[in-house]
Amino acid sequence: MSARFEEIDWRPTPLGDISLRRRRDPASGDDVYEVKLGDEFLMSSLFTAGEVALARLGLAQLPEAELDIAVGGLGLGYTAQAALDDPRVRSLIVVEALGEVIEWHERHLVPLGARLVSDPRCRLVQGDFFAAAGDPAGLDPQSPGRRFHAVLLDIDHSPRHVLNPRHAALYQPPGLRALADHLHSDGVFTLWSNDPPDEQFTSVLAEVFAAPEAHVVDFDNPLQGRTATNTVYVARKK
Repeated sequence: MSARFEEIDWRPTPLGDISLRRRRDPASGDDVYEVKLGDEFLMSSLFTAGEVALARLGLAQLPEAELDIAVGGLGLGYTAQAALDDPRVRSLIVVEALGEVIEWHERHLVPLGARLVSDPRCRLVQGDFFAAAGDPAGLDPQSPGRRFHAVLLDIDHSPRHVLNPRHAALYQPPGLRALADHLHSDGVFTLWSNDPPDEQFTSVLAEVFAAPEAHVVDFDNPLQGRTATNTVYVARKK
């Protein structure tokens, strides 16, 4: 049994102070892992339905038997693990800006860390996803120009609420076109958002991708005693 509350790690980073915390949920007795950036909560192991759906909804669109997947943002690893749970995935690269977050997984400080770092299909790369998405060299520093069957992105709160102002360019047609260049023909782009479906952003997606859809993911929020939602955008390359 863990202590009721523990700050496992705290680091200053270029994006602000980041901390990994573990607390015991009084209702279930389970450990809950939380990540904060400054005073803002980024993620919690109590709410993972959206992160899992990000991978499952995207990969469900792909008929291929051997898939190469790229994930933008590691976090607590739930999107990456959901992708690896699909037996068709032969390789997965996760681009994470903060080396501290990668270290949490390598040191097994988070629940999925040991599984991710021991899976030979998975590679964690420290880098700027947004810069790489706009660069012809692409998302894999070991293989310039490499293309993927799907890119799964979970970094910003939403296309309108970004962690860094320079991220905003990705969510405009030129940024999305540059990202689409890193996909195979008929490849899939999926995006997690904490906001309700945004018709304006869906229209922007439609300028670059074929028939984008916004899926609402419901999950229980025991902290607020209600059902909460995330949005997952799914778009196929034209």
